Amino acid sequence: MEGRVMGPAQWRERFRAGEARQTAALAPGYLQANIAILPAENADDFEAFLRANPAACPMVARGRAGDPSLPALGAAIDIRSDIPKYRIFRDGRPAEFSRDIAGLWRDDLVAFAIGCSLTFEADLVAAGVRLRCHGPGVSCSAFDTAVANVAAGPFGGNLIVTMRAIPRTEVETAIAITATHTDSHGAPVHIGDPAAIGADLGKPIDGLGLTDVREDEVPVFWACGVTMERAIVSAGLPFAITHAPGHMLITDRPAKSGGQT
Repeated sequence: MEGRVMGPAQWRERFRAGEARQTAALAPGYLQANIAILPAENADDFEAFLRANPAACPMVARGRAGDPSLPALGAAIDIRSDIPKYRIFRDGRPAEFSRDIAGLWRDDLVAFAIGCSLTFEADLVAAGVRLRCHGPGVSCSAFDTAVANVAAGPFGGNLIVTMRAIPRTEVETAIAITATHTDSHGAPVHIGDPAAIGADLGKPIDGLGLTDVREDEVPVFWACGVTMERAIVSAGLPFAITHAPGHMLITDRPAKSGGQT
């Protein structure tokens, strides 16, 4: 079956069966989410951090301790297996990747879902925005910045942004469309010179995504959910789990349902 016509539940079934691939351009029209899983003792501070930084971390669901379901995002979601690849953090640092975390699951773990900008790309393309980073196997790039987050408890760090090279004549359209996607970062946080926010287009996070900007294009930056990974690192947690870069949870929630849970 063609990937672009498969629904969220079908993709989750494939990931549960062991398929690993990036989720850009999959299941258009549905919300994709960053995932963070951490001990219950840190959960309230982490939620406070998300709510203090809503552009980067629009929280769309919080699970219960020990419960791998996220019913607000899909009736049959199992957060232990329904993401194509996970990143494990130990002692405040990325340690390894895994395709399944059932063996790591604990009764004290709490899952958080944070809206992802991959959600709005289909709407940009439908509106005629020429988005070179949209398609199976390709993605936007993400960058560290010098912009400090609002800290909460032990969680802090700096803002992460995604960059998409947008034709100059289509930037206003991109702004207008993404502003309506409040669950997936909303309007851009910066347009133009990367140095103004301390970003270096020569240093994409994990070396992933398209970074070139053509003569007729402008670099446009959106706040990014990977910001919460930097917050986890800044907190030095002994153990945490996130999605691997570009490997999101594809939810059953429509792309523009609105409202945090």
